[in-house]
Amino acid sequence: MAFQTEIVKWYLNNKRDLPWRGTNDAYVIWLSEIILQQTRVEQGLPYFNRFLESYPTITAFAAATETQILKLWQGLGYYSRGRNMLYTAKQIQELYDGKFPTSYSELIKLKGIGDYTAAAISSFSSNEMKPVLDGNVFRVLARYFGIETPINSTSGKKQFIELAQSLILGQEPSVYNQAIMEFGALQCKPKSPSCATCPIQSDCFARKNDLVNVLPVKEKKLKKRTRYFNYLVCVNGDEILVNKRNPGDIWQELYDFPLIETDDNYLEAQEQFLTMLKNNFGNTCTVTPLEQKKHLLTHQTIYVQFFALDNYIINFNQNAEIKWVSLSELDELPQPKVITNFISSYSVN
Repeated sequence: MAFQTEIVKWYLNNKRDLPWRGTNDAYVIWLSEIILQQTRVEQGLPYFNRFLESYPTITAFAAATETQILKLWQGLGYYSRGRNMLYTAKQIQELYDGKFPTSYSELIKLKGIGDYTAAAISSFSSNEMKPVLDGNVFRVLARYFGIETPINSTSGKKQFIELAQSLILGQEPSVYNQAIMEFGALQCKPKSPSCATCPIQSDCFARKNDLVNVLPVKEKKLKKRTRYFNYLVCVNGDEILVNKRNPGDIWQELYDFPLIETDDNYLEAQEQFLTMLKNNFGNTCTVTPLEQKKHLLTHQTIYVQFFALDNYIINFNQNAEIKWVSLSELDELPQPKVITNFISSYSVN
């Protein structure tokens, strides 16, 4: 019991003052948990505040359009989270009359809510005896108990779930879960953890066996995909051509510019690129390189090149997703971060 006692004691003395703490409102907790997936608290906090201000209830959220949600989400990445949230909000509005469920068994049925999120919402909102297992918790448990089974393996997940379930018994779930998550975020950090001031260091397996920088163990990740995006910036007065991205690829339903994707970068595939350009935009088009960027996603590395295009012909029948919008309309459309950064650094007027 010393492990849990020390973790909770540390939490009560060191926890951050965050706006979603101290509430049992399942909607507010859900909002914070989804926004903070794959996102640091410092980055996610402004988004949480903006979403809660714009949509103070699940009913208000359910009434939003996908474009409105994606625009507010812009810059957070993993845009499927935003789309799933809107789907879930509409689901709750229809099936639960706008009352956010608080039981794990109901939450796990909702789109975009997995084991971790269902456990977090149910334990924080109704003290259900469900342990949370996020990256912070995996790290604390692996180091303290000396677990070398990969955390992203089937056997590893089973082992950690069983351990986490045994540790939460006899605890107040809402407090204990937040305590161990916060401990991993602030004390038992991935790099340079504060072992010297750690209240459980004397019994920590990793500390005693010089394995702090080894645990937790992860199975090797899949090789990243490399892609080459050639964006065409077409301006006519106060209008610019935009492209709405289709489902089935990154950034679906977001707006970027007309795009030609090549197998190699521009310098190594000029002939291929210019042939594709003329096939799509006419033989008279001219192209001027503007800017190059390297954009990193979880499973993809994208080399982005922007070009100014002149003397082009647009065949809207062949390019149904391409349309003209005013520059003010462009500001209102949800965009991938790489497009937003380009617009802010390059005057399209």
